[in-house]
Amino acid sequence: MKDTLKNLSEIVARANDLFYSKFEKLDPIMGIIDKALRKQGIEADAITIDCITLDKKIIILIHDDKPGTVGIALGNKDGDIYSSSEYAISEISEELMIRVMEENFIINVSKQT
Repeated sequence: MKDTLKNLSEIVARANDLFYSKFEKLDPIMGIIDKALRKQGIEADAITIDCITLDKKIIILIHDDKPGTVGIALGNKDGDIYSSSEYAISEISEELMIRVMEENFIINVSKQT
């Protein structure tokens, strides 16, 4: 596992644990994709956070050709992407990830009901 992926996955894991402690019913699941994308010819690694109960997913993409930058995409488990943003790796923190999770998993649910 590359250092960037390892470091980001540790941040995301801590954020995921903190989010779960606040919203246990949502039970988000974190995953790491470090070989599957490359086997498909995509020069990138990814971290996913799935909220199966809401059919929502957050994908954190680390592209080889964009060092120092991370893409965060919001979508569903079928792979539909609704929005995406780019951040400097230095901006990625537990606080940022919790905010993204809350905005995607909590606030958007409230708007739909």
